[in-house]
Amino acid sequence: MTGGTQGVTVARMREADRRAIEEYGIPGVVLMENAGRGAAGVALEMLIEAGAQTALVLAGRGNNGGDGYVIARHLANAGVEVRVRVLAALDDITGDARVNLNVIRKMGLDVREMHLPDERDTLAAELNAAGLVVDAMLGTGTRGDIREPFLTAVKLVNDAARPVLAVDIPSGLNGDTGPGEGPAVVARRTVTFAAAKVGLLGPDARPFVGRLTVVDIGMPRELLR
Repeated sequence: MTGGTQGVTVARMREADRRAIEEYGIPGVVLMENAGRGAAGVALEMLIEAGAQTALVLAGRGNNGGDGYVIARHLANAGVEVRVRVLAALDDITGDARVNLNVIRKMGLDVREMHLPDERDTLAAELNAAGLVVDAMLGTGTRGDIREPFLTAVKLVNDAARPVLAVDIPSGLNGDTGPGEGPAVVARRTVTFAAAKVGLLGPDARPFVGRLTVVDIGMPRELLR
């Protein structure tokens, strides 16, 4: 693990996020920008290692997807050919994630809804053609087994066997307990934000997490002590 700190629970991380925004006055969109920019740097490293210039970002409807939109913007600015597939209705994206979705759509990036399992063959083909897959689907909110459309998406990502960067936590893993009974994304690298979540650190999580990097998002450190 690089940039590591002692692991924190999901509840503690959410409380730190809340305090950073409400007590310290750091806008949530700034924290999201810092997270996505840091993750984009790792994504570029992976693309260089693979000798590739294309990336496919898979995004959910929440803030994990918002991080993915920031990553997509920075990759596009670096000259990477980026596709963004949203596993939710675009009209349902709200808050800070919506801000960043609007930006990449105005930039003209290839962004569209992906309806699974109906479009499984389309997504499979796009995954197989991608130099890098960015998993920004579920984040730390996973509780219990994942459901559609994410169940099909996770299986297709793993079947494609492309280099995967997981954003905050591989989709399907629990941020506190690690792997469960259901499938989870097998990532080559995972970028997590502010502090490692305890569910990433166990030996049973290592095959899914790959190389773990903790990115500083500008959160006051005392909030995590």
